[in-house]
Amino acid sequence: MSLFVVPTPIGNLKDITYRAVEVLKNSDIILAEDTRTSHKILKHYSINVKLESFHMHNEHKKIQKVLRQLKEGTTISIISDAGTPGISDPGFLLVRESLANQIEVFCLPGPTALIPALIQSGFPTDRFVFEGFLPQKKGRLSRIKSLAIEKRTIVIYESPHRIIKTLTQLLPHFGETRKVSVVRELTKKFETQFRGSINEAINYFSENKPKGEFVISISAELQN
Repeated sequence: MSLFVVPTPIGNLKDITYRAVEVLKNSDIILAEDTRTSHKILKHYSINVKLESFHMHNEHKKIQKVLRQLKEGTTISIISDAGTPGISDPGFLLVRESLANQIEVFCLPGPTALIPALIQSGFPTDRFVFEGFLPQKKGRLSRIKSLAIEKRTIVIYESPHRIIKTLTQLLPHFGETRKVSVVRELTKKFETQFRGSINEAINYFSENKPKGEFVISISAELQN
């Protein structure tokens, strides 16, 4: 009666642990955010286990069924499209409800875009705040304003079609000279990183069409 939270590569298929592959192979069911995406990595590592969809749009409907299966002794693993479930991906709700039902939960260590992006930024890592994706509409500007007085390094996830909008919204609250590190396509073939001021970042991505997934790290204070 165990639930395993299993991180999967965020880009490079080699970034998976031996233990993760072993746990997945020994599972009775694997819950996946997108079965089409997850099928590729399972096929790559010859993992022939029943795959079921479990994502933000159906998790509330399916959770009781999953809990019942766990209580019956079924070994279930949950994976997301990339990275660690529960970190800006489905997983939190199932973990919380499993623990509430006295079901053991084991989270394996593994890939997440947060930590590599933070370390590569060169900004202080002893204290930081992870915001994930900012609210798309309601509460977005108020969240940005609250972050502007933050004394720790800030890490934000962003999509390519909103990266310029987000940087532009940060500008009046953080100041045009505040340092940022913007990484795209971490661990993938075309991984790139921009370092500079917010104003310089806006100019750069206005001239270079944004593609891929982004992680923005914002310095805690003005840095030379």
